[in-house]
Amino acid sequence: MRTVEVTGDPLSIADVIDVAQGRARAVLGPDVPARMAPSLAFVRGVVERSDVVYGVTTGFGALADTHVGGDDMVRMQHALIRSHAAAVGRPLPDETVRALLLLRARTLAAGYSGCRPDLPARLLEMLDLGLLPEVPEKGSVGCSGDLAQLAHLALPLIGEGRLREPGSRDSRPSAEVLPAYGVTPLVLGPKEGLSLLNGTEPMQAMLAFAVHDVTLLVTVADIACAMDVEAQLGTDRSYDARVQALRPHVGQAASAANLRALLATSPLLASHRDSHHAVQDSYCLRCAPQVHGAVRDVLAFARKTIETELGSVVDNPVVVDDEVLTTGNFHGEPLAFAADMLAIAVSELASIAERRIDRILDPAFSRGLPPFLAVDAGTNSGYMIAQYTAAAVVSENKVLAHPASVDSIPTSGKQEDHVSMGWHAVRKLTDVVDNVRTVLAVELLCAAQGLDLRADIAEPGPATDAVRGRLREDVPRMDVDREVASQIEAVRSILADLVAAAESVTGPLA
Repeated sequence: MRTVEVTGDPLSIADVIDVAQGRARAVLGPDVPARMAPSLAFVRGVVERSDVVYGVTTGFGALADTHVGGDDMVRMQHALIRSHAAAVGRPLPDETVRALLLLRARTLAAGYSGCRPDLPARLLEMLDLGLLPEVPEKGSVGCSGDLAQLAHLALPLIGEGRLREPGSRDSRPSAEVLPAYGVTPLVLGPKEGLSLLNGTEPMQAMLAFAVHDVTLLVTVADIACAMDVEAQLGTDRSYDARVQALRPHVGQAASAANLRALLATSPLLASHRDSHHAVQDSYCLRCAPQVHGAVRDVLAFARKTIETELGSVVDNPVVVDDEVLTTGNFHGEPLAFAADMLAIAVSELASIAERRIDRILDPAFSRGLPPFLAVDAGTNSGYMIAQYTAAAVVSENKVLAHPASVDSIPTSGKQEDHVSMGWHAVRKLTDVVDNVRTVLAVELLCAAQGLDLRADIAEPGPATDAVRGRLREDVPRMDVDREVASQIEAVRSILADLVAAAESVTGPLA
C-alpha cells in the first residue's frame, strides 16, 4: 500500500481514487505545522485586537454584520457546525467519505485557513482508523461549497454526529464510538468551525471519480465498437489516418487510432474487404471516432478542471500576506460546468452504443446474424431484452444530462444570491456514468456473441479475440437462453480486464 503525503500541495486524481478505495493511506506531511503557523498566528492576533473580521469576530452569511466576541467565539464555531448539519437522504458511499476526509485535510494543510494543524491531523486520523462520518447526500446548492455535507463530516471532530466503524454497515453516535479508539473530541478555536465547512471538496470527490471512470469507458467504447464492426461485417475504411487528418480533433484522432489498432490484421475484416456491402457503414459504426472522440475532448476539459481544483484553496475567508481576504473560491461553477458537460458527452457514448446493439440484434441490418443473436430463434429470445435495458438507461440519461448549472436559487437571506448547483451536477453525472457502464457491457455481450456466430466465416483480429477470450472466462456463449442480468453485471465488473486484454496485443490504447 502506497502512502499519500498531505502537504497542502495539489493532489492527483490517482491519489484521491487510491485513498478513497483503500489502496493508499494518507499521512500529514511533517512541514504542515510550519506551513499553517503564519495564518494561525494572524487569526489569533485578530482575536486579541478584537478586529472585525468575517467568520472570526462576526456571524456568518447574512449575519456577517453581527459582532461576536469573548467566549462566544468558541461557542459560535461549534454552533456553526451543528446548525449547518442539515443534510438529508441516504448516506454517501464509504469511498466518497474517505475522499472528503482526504480533500478537506489537504485544503486546511495549505496554510491559508488560520486554523491549527490539529484539524487536518484529526481528519486523517479518522481516515486511518476507518471511522467514517455519516454524511447524507442531499442539501447542497454548491455555493459556499457543499456546506451541509462538510458540516456532517465535521461533527465527529467535536464528538457529535454519527460514525461508521470498520466493517459495519450501521452508524453509531460519535460520542459512543470515539472513546473506544482513544480519540478525544476537539474544542474548536476561532474560525476553525468555518474552516471545516467552506469548500468544494464533495464536488471535487465526485468529479474526480467520474473523470477516472470515464477515462476507462472511452477506451471500452472503442473496443466494443471494433468488435461490432467485425461482427456486423463492417469496414474500417473510415478510420483511415488520412481521413482523420482532415478533421484533426485530438479526441477523434485518438479514438480512430484505437480502432485501427484493434482491427489490425483481422481475418474477419479481410474476408469481405472487397465485397459490395462493405462500402459504407451506418453512422453508429462509421462515425464512432467523431462521437467517441468528442467525448474524449470534453473529458480532457473535465480532467483539467478537477486537476486545478485539487490544488486550489476553497476556504473563505483566507489569510494571505498578513491580511484576511474574503473570497468566492468556494463557488462551484467551474465544477458544475465540467460535470454538466461531461454528463452530456458521456451520455452520447451510451446513445451511439445502443444503436450498435440494435443493429447487431436486428436481422434486417446485421448481415446474416440470427435474430437477437439467438442460435435457435423463436424457442430462444437471445439478447432481445438486453437491448430494452440499454434503451431504458439511455433514455434515463437524456433526463439526467439536463444541465444543473443553469439553475440558481437564492439562500442565506439573499446574501448568497447566485449558486452553482454543482452538487446536483456531480451526483447526476455519477448516475449517468453508471448507466453508460451498463450499456457498454450489453454491447460487449452482443458483440462477443456476434463474433462467435461468425466463426464459419473467419476469426476476429488478435486484439478483439483477446477481449472475447477474457469475457468468455466469466460469461460463456449463450446458445440456450439463460438469465441475462447476471451476464451484464459480470461484464460490468471486468471492463478494466477487457482493456488489459486488448492492450496485451495492441500495446497501450489511448
